[in-house]
Amino acid sequence: MKSEVKIGLECHAQLLTRSKLFCSCPTDYHNADPNTHVCPICLGLPGALPAVNVQAIRYGIKVALALGCEVQPEIIFYRKNYYYPDLPRGFQITQYDFPIAFNGMVRIESDGDARVIRIRRVHIEEDPGRLVYKGTIDTAKYSLVDYNRSGIPLVEIVTEPDIRSPKEARIFLNKLRSILEYLGVFNGDLEGAMRVDANISLAGGERAEIKNISSYKGVERALSFEITRQRNLLRRGLAVQQETRHYDEVRGITISMRTKEFEEDYRYFPEPDLVPIHMAKYVPELKEELPELPDEKRKRFITQYLITPEHATALTYDKYIADFYEAVASKIDPKLSATWIADVLKGELNYRSITMREAIGRLSPDDFADILRYLKEGVITERGATEVIREMLDRGGKPDEIIKRRRLARISSTEVQHAIDAVLNDEGNRGAISDYLTGKREALNFLVGQVMKYTRGRAEPKAVRGMLENALRDARAYSESRTG
Repeated sequence: MKSEVKIGLECHAQLLTRSKLFCSCPTDYHNADPNTHVCPICLGLPGALPAVNVQAIRYGIKVALALGCEVQPEIIFYRKNYYYPDLPRGFQITQYDFPIAFNGMVRIESDGDARVIRIRRVHIEEDPGRLVYKGTIDTAKYSLVDYNRSGIPLVEIVTEPDIRSPKEARIFLNKLRSILEYLGVFNGDLEGAMRVDANISLAGGERAEIKNISSYKGVERALSFEITRQRNLLRRGLAVQQETRHYDEVRGITISMRTKEFEEDYRYFPEPDLVPIHMAKYVPELKEELPELPDEKRKRFITQYLITPEHATALTYDKYIADFYEAVASKIDPKLSATWIADVLKGELNYRSITMREAIGRLSPDDFADILRYLKEGVITERGATEVIREMLDRGGKPDEIIKRRRLARISSTEVQHAIDAVLNDEGNRGAISDYLTGKREALNFLVGQVMKYTRGRAEPKAVRGMLENALRDARAYSESRTG
C-alpha cells in the first residue's frame, strides 16, 4: 500500500487568541448559543472593515519557526472567492502568493522507521461559519448556519504528498498537535480545534480531496475507506475522478460533493482593505520566545534522567504529561517516575478518556510522588499503588487517606504466611496443589492469585510466590516421607 499511496494534508488549527482575526468578537464560542458571538465585520455586512489581530500573526510566525520554515519578509491577505452559506461575505480572507512561510518539516516515527514529512507552506486565514445538518449531509432536507465560528483565526499547515498510509497521517497529526500545544497557541481539546482536508491518490488514478475531517482517528478511517474505494474502482477498470468528497463519521464512508475546484476557480486577488505586513520586526523576538519542543525535550530526558527512549517518547508527546513528569522526577527517582507515569498513569488516563490537563486537579505531582515514595518504602505494593492512582483519578482525595480507608498498606510476612496456610488448607484448592506437586508449574500462578485475593492485594506477589514455593516444597517432602 505504502508505495502506491500518496497523501497530503491541509491542517487548519484554531489559534488561541482572545478575539477573532479581523474583529473584536470573543473566540470562546464553544458553549454559546448560535449566532451570539458576531458583529458586522465577521458577518460581512456592507461597510464593515476588517482590522488584523496582530497576536494571530505572531502565533502564525511561531508555528512556522517551530516547523523549521522560511518565514517570508512580507505577508499579504487575499480574497478567496466562492459562494457557500457559511461564508457571509461571499469570499474568505486568506493568504495566497505571500503566506507567512514556506519549506518546513516534521519528523515522525512509523513502525520503527524515522520519516520526514515536508511542510509546503504555513499561512493564516479566517474560519467560515458552521453548517448544522438535520440528518446526514446527503439526506438532510435543510441545514442551519451558526456564524459564531466565522472569523476565528486559523493557521493552515499544508504538507507535501509525503505521507504513505492512513496510519502515518494519524501519527503526523498527533505530532503536529503536540508541537502546537507546546507553543501555547492551540488547545486540541476544544471541539473542532483542528480540521483536516486530506488529498489522496493511488498510482494510476486521479486525486480526491476529503474535506473537513474533524478528528485524528477520523482522518485515518476516512483515508482507509478512500483507499479501498479508489482501489476497487481501478481494479474494475474504472476511472477515479478528481473530486471533493465529504467524510460521514457516522457511517464511516466518503460521499461525493462536487468536482474538484482549481485555484483559478477561486479568483484570488489581494484584499484591498488590508495593507501588507512586514515580518522582520517580529521574527527575532519570536525566535527567543520559542519553548523547548517535543524532540528536544525527548533528547534531554534521555540524557538528564537516564530513562529509556521509549519512555522519553511517551512522556514528551503531551506537554502536560512532560511537565507532570519533571515535577515528580524532581522529588523522587526519575526512572521509577518514568515507568509509573508512562506505563501506568497514561494507561489509566486512556481508559477513562481524559487528558493530563483534566486530571491534574485530582492528582498533583506532589501526590504522585507520595504514592511512589510509599511504594519504594514498602508501605504499599504495586497493586496498592495502582489502586490509589485509580481512586484519585475517579474521586480525588489524598494518598495516605486512601491507603488507610481502603486498607491498602502492605501486610507483614506473618500475615502472608497465615494467608498461604489458609489457601493450602482450602479444599477447593486441592486440585491445583496436586497439579503443582505432579510437575504442572502453571498451577502455582493460580495459587498465587488465591493468596492475593485472600490478602486483598496487600501482599507482594513476588514474595507470595517465593513463600508458596517453600510451603509446597515442604508439603512434597512430607508427602514423600509418608509414602516411603
